[in-house]
Amino acid sequence: MNIQIAFDRARKLAPFFLVAALSPGLSGCASVSLASVSASASGMMSASPKTDGMQIPIFVASTRRESKGIEAINPQAKFSFALVSVPPGHKPGVIERPKFGSANARNHFVIAQEFGVEGEQFSSQLATHLSGRVGSSRDVLLFVHGFNTSLDEARFRLAQVVADGRFGGVPVLFTWPSTDNVFAYGSARENATISRDALAGLMREISQTQGVGRIHVLAHSMGGWLAMESLRETSISGQRLLDGRLGNVMLAAPDIDLTVFRQQMARLGSGANVAVFSSTGDRALSLSSTLAGDRPRLGAIDPTKAGDRAELTKLGVRVYDLSSFSDGFINHGAYASAPEVIRQIGAQLSRPRSDDAQVTSVIDGGTASSTPRPDGRLIERSPLTAPGQ
Repeated sequence: MNIQIAFDRARKLAPFFLVAALSPGLSGCASVSLASVSASASGMMSASPKTDGMQIPIFVASTRRESKGIEAINPQAKFSFALVSVPPGHKPGVIERPKFGSANARNHFVIAQEFGVEGEQFSSQLATHLSGRVGSSRDVLLFVHGFNTSLDEARFRLAQVVADGRFGGVPVLFTWPSTDNVFAYGSARENATISRDALAGLMREISQTQGVGRIHVLAHSMGGWLAMESLRETSISGQRLLDGRLGNVMLAAPDIDLTVFRQQMARLGSGANVAVFSSTGDRALSLSSTLAGDRPRLGAIDPTKAGDRAELTKLGVRVYDLSSFSDGFINHGAYASAPEVIRQIGAQLSRPRSDDAQVTSVIDGGTASSTPRPDGRLIERSPLTAPGQ
């Protein structure tokens, strides 16, 4: 097998893990300055006056840095904000980019705005974007990409997930230097290891942000290993399940050794809502297994085998088999065969919850309090101030 082709295709995966979670007919072993853009961001998807498309606001935490033109790693995350423009003719499951020439907002995904956010301001700015949201719209969708993924690819992919799924919460991207050289796979793994503390710190900060609902984690391939390691770290430090804020943990084609995954799950403990989306025909994971000395990968597990099914059932993990979905020879991005399912991501992640469906996050510059509204809903009041105040 051509290794370069394998990993060029492997990096293209987006949220195919949603296919099984949203469709009961699928096979599986379980049932299933910020002030200038705050107006559009608060609605998550807004019409652009130039394109009539959508603009998706994304908070970004990154351990990437440039050193003499070469991407290197910064152990401490840097924060930024990006407004991603989605073209009006966008097709679900597709990231429209030019085959040649420059991108334009009429036909392609483009970055409409981007600027840095000081680290100490990240939590307050996130709280500002959560202000006024009710119930599950207060949720955060944290996306961790996999190997061989650029910053723009990661931002565009998350924006596509939000646009197609009509996700109503706030998307946050954690991006790390995953390299652009298939032969640097080992180096990428080291970069992921170095990034664990930064991702764990981001998870803790989001969970402690005023007004936040649930934190859903969406992670692909090697990013699945990074996300699970960071969740394991927060559990060891005493913040198990992010103090009850952790929502769905969705691992798409996770490049995780099965024995390592058992240890990670043991640290998360009961109550973790983890789903694994696997495919026995995933050739990218087959190659990863070979590079690891033929150790089986979690994302290639076969839920039709009684032994594999029993092992993960014992861990309390739901497994969905996407082997019947194919996107080509490598088969690392099977979601593309059913793009209509991706449109339901928002409905799945934003389904009503009895415990907080009537809670609204409000930032008014006063003291933190909970006050009943005339309609009976509970208001969470935060002492944080909006940008510029």
